[in-house]
Amino acid sequence: MPESRPPLTMLLAAPRGFCAGVDRAIKIVEMALEKWGAPVYVRHEIVHNRYVVDGLRDKGAVFVEELDECPPDRPVIFSAHGVPKAVPAKAAEREMVYVDATCPLVSKVHIEAARHHENGLQMVMIGHAGHPETLGTMGQLPDGEVLLVETPEDVAGLEVRDPEKLAFITQTTLSIDDTVHIVDALRQRFPSIIGPHKEDICYATTNRQEAVKAMAPRADAMLVIGAPNSSNSKRLVEVGANAGCRYSQLVQRAADIDWRALEGIRTIGLTAGASAPEVLVNEVIDAFRERYDVTVETIETATEDVEFKVPRVLREPA
Repeated sequence: MPESRPPLTMLLAAPRGFCAGVDRAIKIVEMALEKWGAPVYVRHEIVHNRYVVDGLRDKGAVFVEELDECPPDRPVIFSAHGVPKAVPAKAAEREMVYVDATCPLVSKVHIEAARHHENGLQMVMIGHAGHPETLGTMGQLPDGEVLLVETPEDVAGLEVRDPEKLAFITQTTLSIDDTVHIVDALRQRFPSIIGPHKEDICYATTNRQEAVKAMAPRADAMLVIGAPNSSNSKRLVEVGANAGCRYSQLVQRAADIDWRALEGIRTIGLTAGASAPEVLVNEVIDAFRERYDVTVETIETATEDVEFKVPRVLREPA
């Protein structure tokens, strides 16, 4: 007689997974392949997810780190995280066909930075050093015009040109709670600093973090499906831990689940970062169903109906 599986309540976050910017970026690569055929070159991972990148590679996308790895006679796509201004300038100089898949919400931050710069303000960026989005945003302005801070402690060491002529911007995938502390430190040290009407953290990051906060106190453990280099996914793990879940872990897919660490749990929270496809969520749910008698309960804290158009060049015939 088969042994009975222990009961498990699975709290499934909504919203989770793909955001509109990621959806658009993937669509851009697929449409470019349809329009121009393979290979199409992509500078950096189009979004931070191995499953997605591998799938596009199978269709004929070639992922490179820098523009000079691309032949001039094939189209190149810039990732959803955005690129420094020098990159499209170099592509134009080489007379390359290029399509910019930068998320419109990241582009909004770029425009904001440029506007402040025109008004003579020096920028402070709240973000993670080395992250492609941070590099892309800082690369919109000349060297020295954007100062990076990662923690409230960094604010104390800032050397600014003129404390009366400052503005701040933020990476779109940060933890809302951590960012508040850094903004407070900036406002305390530079009372006249100008900020965005509402932090630049995007709607999808905010919504996914709110869903995690709603389910974390009820969950014995929480899994976030996402890539180790995905900023918004790593923030979801931290948000879960800070909201009271004693075991909050990042997994790329079902094969990465540490089942021993989950022994004895009765409730698990499940979510996915903004670049993780739903197919991986289903794979994880199936893996739990094999081991547990699962009851799924959706924890919905927001509904999303945002959609971004793809660039016109892809909507025109070749």
